[in-house]
Amino acid sequence: MIPTVLNQAASALREAALSRHFIAPLSKTYADLDIDLAYAIQQCNTEQRLAEGRRLIGRKIGLTAAAVQQQLGVNQPDYGVLFDDMGYGDGEPIPEAILSQPRIEAEVAFVMARDLTLANPSQVDLINAIDYVLPALEIVGSRIRDWEIRITDTIADNASSCAFVLGTRPCRLESIDLRLCGMVLERHGEPVSVGAGAACLGNPLNAMTWLARMMVSLETPLRAGDVVLSGALGPMVSVQPGDVFEARINGLGSVKAIFAAREPV
Repeated sequence: MIPTVLNQAASALREAALSRHFIAPLSKTYADLDIDLAYAIQQCNTEQRLAEGRRLIGRKIGLTAAAVQQQLGVNQPDYGVLFDDMGYGDGEPIPEAILSQPRIEAEVAFVMARDLTLANPSQVDLINAIDYVLPALEIVGSRIRDWEIRITDTIADNASSCAFVLGTRPCRLESIDLRLCGMVLERHGEPVSVGAGAACLGNPLNAMTWLARMMVSLETPLRAGDVVLSGALGPMVSVQPGDVFEARINGLGSVKAIFAAREPV
């Protein structure tokens, strides 16, 4: 794929996000699209958003569930970027206009205390670089019609990112067993998804270690203050306008996402 074609693919994703007229899978449109080229498309749109004045505040990890990896025929996670305009406060209404075929999942968010620039950082290096963790809700979305995605589609589409909500009570790592922490996600008070930290690559710290090493290898290491969404603790759930979701994670507390009702036509 020549640079012009990469830019065409990136532009098609941007236009789909704005218009919400979703597009055919890039993996079908571009027969030679592979993982490296998919990340190149993601980078095109990252650079575009930065040029527009957005600020990169962290990363998100996707494809951390074994079942999802098997579905897409891969054996590793993927990553995307978080921008300053993607974050919403606990209980703050999220407008429908920013969403793309939205689904929601509960996660653990990590906030970095210091830069992690060591070559091939160990999990101990990572633990020493983390400031605190928070409960989080990630609202994923796809600019690909009907979520008909392969791994290259989701990578190019910024790992199917959309928005996120963080809890407001920071917790230190030593206060919680991230592998065993149970999670329940409720819609209007009714449980719709359950899981635990072990669903995220066996432990959210495993996903974080993978990302830390990947970022160092790309010379874009995790930095102090970065927020990282580490991957789903249970199955994702579809979102409708007017929905209210609350996730409770043992040891971390709760976080709520409120979706604005659809405007009358």
